[in-house]
Amino acid sequence: MKIGELAQRANCHTETIRYYEKIGLLPEAQRNENNYRHYRPYHLERLRFIRNCRSLDMTHEEIRHFLGFMDQPEMGCQPVTTLITEHLAHVDARLQELSQLRQQLAELQAACVHEDTVQACRILEKISTMEPLPDANTHLG
Repeated sequence: MKIGELAQRANCHTETIRYYEKIGLLPEAQRNENNYRHYRPYHLERLRFIRNCRSLDMTHEEIRHFLGFMDQPEMGCQPVTTLITEHLAHVDARLQELSQLRQQLAELQAACVHEDTVQACRILEKISTMEPLPDANTHLG
């Protein structure tokens, strides 16, 4: 199949496919005589796997590890479980950060006294003087 068909079947853009090829997550396709890329069902399966991992908020490096595990089907599954456990910890940390962010936003919203001018806006005043949240400590940085 050509890149357009692969993109349609995987529900993504052709640029995404080219990018995944460029960074080595998706093997490059063979080229036909007319120099068009020719993708096989294997590419579609792998692309769907990559996209599913991205929908789980996994980094490219995590996906690379999972693909490496898939390419060694005879190995034990403990490294797969370990990677998922680590990712779950990252998600838990992100949820905590989002909870703190939500609290700050709620406090800002509560500061609104509906003044007529931006100059009198207490939200903008509070944003200028508040302490920022600590930098994220997740795998996404």
